[in-house]
Amino acid sequence: DAHDYEIGLRHNLPVIDIIDDHGRLNEKAQILVGEDRFEARKKIVKMLEESGNLVKVEEYTSPVGYSERTNAVIEPKLSAQWFLKMEDLAAKALESVESGKIKLIPDKYRNTYRHWMENAHDWCISRQLWWGHRIPAWYCDDCGETIVAREAPEKCPKCGSTHLKQDPDTLDTWFSSALWPFETLGWPEQTEDLKYFYPTDVLVTGYDIIFFWVIRMIFSGYEQMGEKPFKTVLFHGLVRDSQGRKMSKSLGNGIDPLEIIDKYGADALRLTLITGNAPGNDMRFYIERVENSRNFANKVWNASRFIMMNMEDGKEADAAVMPQGLQPEDQWILSKFNHVVSDVTENMEKFELGIAVQKVYDFIWGEFCDWYIEMVKPRLYRTDDAVSKEAALWTLQIVLIGGLKLLHPFMPFITEEIFSTIQTKEPSIMISSWPKRREDFDFPEQEKDIEMIKDAVSGIRKMRSDRNVAPSRKSKVYVVSDSDKTLEVFRKDQLFFETLAYANEIVLQKDQAGIPDGAVSVIEPFATFFVPMQDLMDIAAEVERLQKELDRLDGELKRSEKMLSNERFLAKAPQAKIDEEKEKQQNYRLQYESVNAMLQQMKNL
Repeated sequence: DAHDYEIGLRHNLPVIDIIDDHGRLNEKAQILVGEDRFEARKKIVKMLEESGNLVKVEEYTSPVGYSERTNAVIEPKLSAQWFLKMEDLAAKALESVESGKIKLIPDKYRNTYRHWMENAHDWCISRQLWWGHRIPAWYCDDCGETIVAREAPEKCPKCGSTHLKQDPDTLDTWFSSALWPFETLGWPEQTEDLKYFYPTDVLVTGYDIIFFWVIRMIFSGYEQMGEKPFKTVLFHGLVRDSQGRKMSKSLGNGIDPLEIIDKYGADALRLTLITGNAPGNDMRFYIERVENSRNFANKVWNASRFIMMNMEDGKEADAAVMPQGLQPEDQWILSKFNHVVSDVTENMEKFELGIAVQKVYDFIWGEFCDWYIEMVKPRLYRTDDAVSKEAALWTLQIVLIGGLKLLHPFMPFITEEIFSTIQTKEPSIMISSWPKRREDFDFPEQEKDIEMIKDAVSGIRKMRSDRNVAPSRKSKVYVVSDSDKTLEVFRKDQLFFETLAYANEIVLQKDQAGIPDGAVSVIEPFATFFVPMQDLMDIAAEVERLQKELDRLDGELKRSEKMLSNERFLAKAPQAKIDEEKEKQQNYRLQYESVNAMLQQMKNL
């Protein structure tokens, strides 16, 4: 059986193969010839028992292989196979990586590569399959001569017989795949494609087939072409399910990409697979991440649509000519765009694609859509300042088109559609110029000023949100600072600051004179902002709401304190449960203090 077979090979003992290709005993078995292997084993045990030669029967665990397709037990069987001698081929492949001629990313896989090459055995290249490249070997039926040749021989070189038969085996699939870098370009003919594209630049593949494919392409390239097949190999990780398991047919946890694409779009799937991932690292697949990517695609689409709706007569911006009337917010977004161009280009060149796409994502969604578009809306709707409106439209187009180019490698379909619609200067985003940093887009002072206003808006919005004040309810906002420069920043950008801070009036002053008692303050390092709350909310209703919340938190604190003072709980509960309850208690205490402070403030209004 399989156990005896392995022992025989290990000790170089003669092994007689008594099972044929159909799992039946052959003539070498001498008994039970033609019987199925499983039935024969049962009968042999019975024969041993009847003859008095059976010592005992016992069960033991043995690692038995099963066919992936049929689930049949695999029996080891001796057979003649073709091998490829690896010593010289492995040496060339190892030297190419060790010398840096071929770069592996991430570099940690050089150790895996080295281990395979230094311990390479001769490669069994023949397979008993129906489909594939045929083994280039023929056998003479008359004298038994074996002929290996590039072309089918007409006769046997030994006896002259024409009764030749080609070996029925095929080459290993990976042997055929190893020819891919040059065979697909017309090899062995010296075609123009072969001259132009070989060697290629970058191969992107999974780390799990370093030995199966990458190594074999490298030594095949050197052997057949005398040159490496590519300069760089970028390894990505495996896509696993949400539990971290490798997707497989046996587990039934695979994801059909066509179903995901049909529901969420190809761009959303592409973005999901590359976001938040480093070269060579596995990633877990969550459908929620695909939904978020789809939402980002919608965000880009809607922002582009808004801009095109405001382009007067479809007038396209000329990137080479900066318009008059650029406002600080225009200069801020142009300066931010400069940064993202540099960051994305640098990370792309280092193959840090996950970092690169995150930079683009954050810029487009955060800086451009959530902030800049909202900043310039008041200017787009005004009719009394054409110069300012034109500057805003120019900036919107320039930054959007540049952002689409940065996003294109990751979301090619939506970016191509928008790009081809919003401009006509370049025929396709695929062959358009890659964005470059521009010195005339550098506005460090304006960056600082707008970031200051953003901090102020965020603080005011948080204060209003904490008190459940609807955005539709507007109030006067007092900006108090002893710095003339700071007050000037808020004066220049008063139009959009007023809109984003949900204010109906902005008052700039150096002291607190005239500010109503009970106005809520938002303190920033550069200024203090006061918002009178009397006109924004029903004070009595808010006091009632805060009191209920305070009572709820008080109840939770008492419950937690009682649990943590219970000796039986502390003695029997797992430490993790105790730590969790302590953390809850701390959070309740912080919430209680915050709500109580707001309650006292409301009572004083």
